[in-house]
Amino acid sequence: MHLAQLNIAHLRAPIDAPELAAFVELLAPVNALADTSPGFVWRMKESEDDPTATLTHAYGDHLLVNFSVWESLESLWNYAYRSAHLDVLRRRREWFLRVAEPYMVMWWIPEGRLPTLAEGMRRLERLRDEGPSPEAFTFKDSYDSSEAASRPAAADARK
Repeated sequence: MHLAQLNIAHLRAPIDAPELAAFVELLAPVNALADTSPGFVWRMKESEDDPTATLTHAYGDHLLVNFSVWESLESLWNYAYRSAHLDVLRRRREWFLRVAEPYMVMWWIPEGRLPTLAEGMRRLERLRDEGPSPEAFTFKDSYDSSEAASRPAAADARK
């Protein structure tokens, strides 16, 4: 099983606004760091040619979406909190609005399958509505892949 993760952030201004210039400058190096981190599998990209291009989606112009797949919870944790990504994460209040509801969700997927953005948004909504479960969890309340593999939804996804 691999770990899918979706996180969203509400931008303080349009992505091309001067107050977000420092964030946009950090996109290429942070994305390159993710792409070369141990355990990284896949990241949804808007463009293969422009490392600063943010995902276009139907969820609102000021909603920034990050969507990726990792080999394990530990590999994602190490990238997020034990790499140069942490320095950028510490500055998030400069660029993003604070939200009171969960903005990140994780779930296990069969190795080799890529999740869809719609699936990720449904998982985030499930986490918000029902709290953590093997189908939608956080670092704080995580589940191991064996718990997800035993669920009917995971078995159906393997077919």
